Amino acid sequence: MSGSALARALGAMDDDAREDLIRSEILAGNFPQFLRRLHPVELRGDQPSGESTRIVVCVMPDYLAVGSDRDYLLVPMRLQTALVVAARFGFALPTPALVDAIYAQSDVHLAPQPLPASPAMRSTRYYLSHDALIRSQRDELQAAPGMLISGDKKDLVLTNRLWSNLERVAIYGWHRLDGRPIQPLSTVHGWHYVDYSHGVRLVSTRILVNGEPRGLLAAMQDSMTAHLLSREGGLSRASDLIARLTEPHAERISALAR
Repeated sequence: MSGSALARALGAMDDDAREDLIRSEILAGNFPQFLRRLHPVELRGDQPSGESTRIVVCVMPDYLAVGSDRDYLLVPMRLQTALVVAARFGFALPTPALVDAIYAQSDVHLAPQPLPASPAMRSTRYYLSHDALIRSQRDELQAAPGMLISGDKKDLVLTNRLWSNLERVAIYGWHRLDGRPIQPLSTVHGWHYVDYSHGVRLVSTRILVNGEPRGLLAAMQDSMTAHLLSREGGLSRASDLIARLTEPHAERISALAR
């Protein structure tokens, strides 16, 4: 299904049916080739001993979309859908610290383009309108698909706040051109909430720490690396948190910690 065909199909669907179709298309591998070519994002910091630590995390160049390189549609989705998709392909969601690092190292910075706030923010019509605005701005900047790009959406993120809000979704980002995010870290909305401004950028669960391969979720809980990956001092029991948020998909998710 192309992005334009998906747009036509979604127009006649309610929220649940729309979510089901988006999830089934992505799980079937229907997303652009350019999203499969990851970009390295580097984080550096010093340990109390003075030793320097360098972490490289590979990330998708843009937010998840359905379709081909020539005909695709950026697709906001619910938290559970995003986590199930991420686990299927060996990925995770970023933390706010990773979102900031991705923005700082992006090849292209788009100016956020908020649409008028209303109940229609959750409608397919808003999805399509916002996608068209992003496409127009990318064309103006001659930003080719596959370049690391930021500023077009807010991110669904992982945070310790979700441990006390398992029925919520965490969102953060949508940086202005001065580097300041429009959206501070928020868990106001329920897990089922999604609107046009949300994006899902996946990050690989395999990272490099000083050149050695590690697991991202394990590194988020290691005192030597956690402070670089999260401003919360690490993500507590990361794999367990993701499993709780994606029940009944816990068995697949827990494998990411290994």
